[in-house]
Amino acid sequence: MREAPELQERAQELAGRPLGRVRLVTDTTEFMALEPGDVVEMEGQRFVLLGTEFEGRFGLDEQPKHWVKRARDLADGSARILKLVFHEEFVLPIGQFKIRCFRSPAKEARILELVRGHPHFMQGRTLYDAAGNPVRVLERIRGGPLDQHLSDMEMEHEQYYQRHLRGVLERLVQVFEALAYLHRQGERHGDVRRDHVFVDNDSGTWRWIDFDYNFDFRENPYGLDLFGLGNILAYAVARGEVTFYWLKRQRPELAAGLSADDFSPIIKNRLMNLGKFFPYLPPRLNNVLLHFSTGSRLFYQRVEELLEELGPALEDLPRPAPEEAS
Repeated sequence: MREAPELQERAQELAGRPLGRVRLVTDTTEFMALEPGDVVEMEGQRFVLLGTEFEGRFGLDEQPKHWVKRARDLADGSARILKLVFHEEFVLPIGQFKIRCFRSPAKEARILELVRGHPHFMQGRTLYDAAGNPVRVLERIRGGPLDQHLSDMEMEHEQYYQRHLRGVLERLVQVFEALAYLHRQGERHGDVRRDHVFVDNDSGTWRWIDFDYNFDFRENPYGLDLFGLGNILAYAVARGEVTFYWLKRQRPELAAGLSADDFSPIIKNRLMNLGKFFPYLPPRLNNVLLHFSTGSRLFYQRVEELLEELGPALEDLPRPAPEEAS
């Protein structure tokens, strides 16, 4: 790292504001030391850092992701996200299983190559800094996560069901099929959640983001991805989360008639048997959700199994007018 006054003018132009100093960085190992205005150089390409990305989920305040930086390409000014090398590991207990989860920058680099040009995945490439760190240089998606997209539909649930649910689930089928493609290549997403499906405002396409988590689950190598799909599906059907604690406050008579079998085996207060709360849901769609409940005797082993039942279930949903389709 060195002072680089020769880059000051261009860096300020792209940052859109005065910068106190500009440093040229060739080793990103100590990412906490990087500051806005620093210029990162990798394989002869340079990017000026503009700030740190934040992540907010499940009602929590946004948390800084210090290893993920907003940036612009010094050559053409294009907006980019730089994901620097960050390792973490934890154990996720699911019933009798304890699943090791960990970040793998190398895995994300592989997947970026694998899905290059695929419309339902974020796009980017991997460049190596002088210390050999694989920095993922990502194209910025102009849009927002699926949960925000759905929450912007401010209406009663039955109206959402009549006007939008079929269109939403048809879009979900497309991204689920994209995940099946990934699995067929021997890879997995690793962190399947609703905020990792982004709605691209420019194309209208729904796209997977963030592939750097991995996990060890010998019983089903794609199991966590599949449970994640169930959570996304339940959220999309309900246009939100239906939890036991919410039901106990708002619908105590309904909560009294529920059992553990109606809820998720992973997030134990999340209702998966949504037909008990939304009685107008078609049985075939609710049966798909029940495969993700504690009471299920048969869990999906492959995304294709889920799609074989979800596709026909969509035929039971109201078909919205073209101008109302999501």
